Amino acid sequence: MATFVQRKGPGGKRVWQALVRRRGYPQQTRTFDTKGAAEVWAAGIESEMGRGVFVSRSEAEGTTLAEALERYAVEVSKKKKSGARESYTIRVWQESALGPRALASIRGKDIAQAVRNFEARGLAPNTIRIHLALLSHLFNTARTAWGMESLTNPVDLVKGQRPKLPGGRTRRLVADELPRLLAAAHAYGGEIGPLITWAIETAMRRGEIAAMRWDHLDRKARVLLIPETKTGTPRRVPLSTAALGVLDQLPRRIDGRVWAMRPDSISQAFERVCKAAGIEGLTFHDLRHEATSRLFEKGLNPMEVAAITGHKTLQMLKRYTHLRAEDLVGRLG
Repeated sequence: MATFVQRKGPGGKRVWQALVRRRGYPQQTRTFDTKGAAEVWAAGIESEMGRGVFVSRSEAEGTTLAEALERYAVEVSKKKKSGARESYTIRVWQESALGPRALASIRGKDIAQAVRNFEARGLAPNTIRIHLALLSHLFNTARTAWGMESLTNPVDLVKGQRPKLPGGRTRRLVADELPRLLAAAHAYGGEIGPLITWAIETAMRRGEIAAMRWDHLDRKARVLLIPETKTGTPRRVPLSTAALGVLDQLPRRIDGRVWAMRPDSISQAFERVCKAAGIEGLTFHDLRHEATSRLFEKGLNPMEVAAITGHKTLQMLKRYTHLRAEDLVGRLG
């Protein structure tokens, strides 16, 4: 049987404490503003115990979001390749209005309000998506790995109210942009010219290119190993004749790296080359879109292209593929 005791709460306000005891279950207690609310809660707990489906909420009710995020940072985020970037997102949630709230008290409406607050601050839709993704994973982890089975993931309840993401980039090289780009790169000098050709031939990410080492190249097999990727899964990239031609023209560095340029330097040089060539709206990452589309235009199937590009899902692969109708006409017969 449940018992109800009226007590003096913070600020002298009178509150009702509900206490539920049942053999075989840990004692459950919670405080409410009214006796009616306490009775409803106690009846629900007793019903669950009677049906044998009770799961203790004490840990979820006694752990704040800020505390859970601290544990998440140590046990989960620290092991991720993106852990350093996630530390910022963790701080955002810890310093938010939800930070001092108990996990069990956070509802879908609270997440919806947080989204509105983010939008009012001018956060980009994708940034908000990243914040929500981390919070969702936190709740799932707490429920499945930390023994808080009673938790409901409130992020799942607001899927229809999340900010709409802008469409993915569809920029590809058009008309005579490639020869103009290569001519400007040649005039600029350094590695940027070969880097442009390499990116188009391999569909590799900027960071993967910058991290290339000669000892990862199997020249006989015409394959390059990428041991560390954005997705965390190593992959081997087959090399075209043009890609091998790029490598054959490069000097061997003493430190074993293929390229001297770092990721930021590549982007800066590419921006200057585009400006010199009179090309607007093109980024170095767009060359990965260009390369992925060209692989399909060569006749490779989705699984073959994904093996080269490293995309984990066909949906993500689709975002990087922009086939031109003009290039497909000849294949229709």
